[in-house]
Amino acid sequence: MDESARGWMNGFVGVVIFAGSLPATRAAVADFDPLFLTATRASLAAFVGALLLAGLRARRPDQADLPALALIAFGVVLGFPLLTALALQQVPSAHAIVFLGLLPLCTAVFGVLRGGERPRPAFWLLALLGSVFVVTYAVRGGMDVSPRGDLLMLAAIVVCGLGYAEGARLTRKLGGWQVISWALLLSAPVMLPLALWTMPASFTQVHTPAWLGLAYVSIFSMLLGFVFWYRGLAQGGIAAVGQLQLLQPFLGLALAAGLLHEPVSWSMLLSTLGAVVCVAGAKRFAG
Repeated sequence: MDESARGWMNGFVGVVIFAGSLPATRAAVADFDPLFLTATRASLAAFVGALLLAGLRARRPDQADLPALALIAFGVVLGFPLLTALALQQVPSAHAIVFLGLLPLCTAVFGVLRGGERPRPAFWLLALLGSVFVVTYAVRGGMDVSPRGDLLMLAAIVVCGLGYAEGARLTRKLGGWQVISWALLLSAPVMLPLALWTMPASFTQVHTPAWLGLAYVSIFSMLLGFVFWYRGLAQGGIAAVGQLQLLQPFLGLALAAGLLHEPVSWSMLLSTLGAVVCVAGAKRFAG
């Protein structure tokens, strides 16, 4: 299997893991303060990342890598988790599908700006069309709109795209799990005190779904997902593999259908097919 194919496989695993992030966050913010949730998930993931770095004797980043790690921490450790947690207090998790449809395009743009990639014009057309498939499907649901929630989600998508592209660029030097672990460790001196400061006085009112949501976003969304995702972006190309995110909303809905027996509509199937075709086309024209 060549490097590009491995990149697409790793990227797909990362997207599958990320598919549960927004529903898990929605469950967690029902009982946890968004700031506490953001700081705690980062602190727990940083603890695991530190064990990995020490146990596997990972190479330390150079001083020149610190600005990139700071951008990654800002984008995916602080920015995206906090902004989405705040937004999900205003809008249902399904509404966030609208903005997830824009994330692949945003990642591709930062892949050009930060990663030096140069996709063909046909790639941009397919990336835009894939975003249209996802956004159109979401909008047809007739969901209530919160301007504040929408602005928060839009900001989350921008900082996440930046964090994805910067992390993929640095992964080529340090490795996928090392990058996210160092970014988490870099943020720990801020996140750990913040978690302790915002910790609720009592956890008696915290229900099981909120605990499960916190556990998922801490270990899977904040650490394990990035191990595969950054490696995939680095191996297969930021702009190209980033288009796999078009499938994330549909993967989440498919999981809901399988686990919760929710119905699957024809519009979902057709939109998924359209997104898959765009992903396949983007892979061909990314170079």
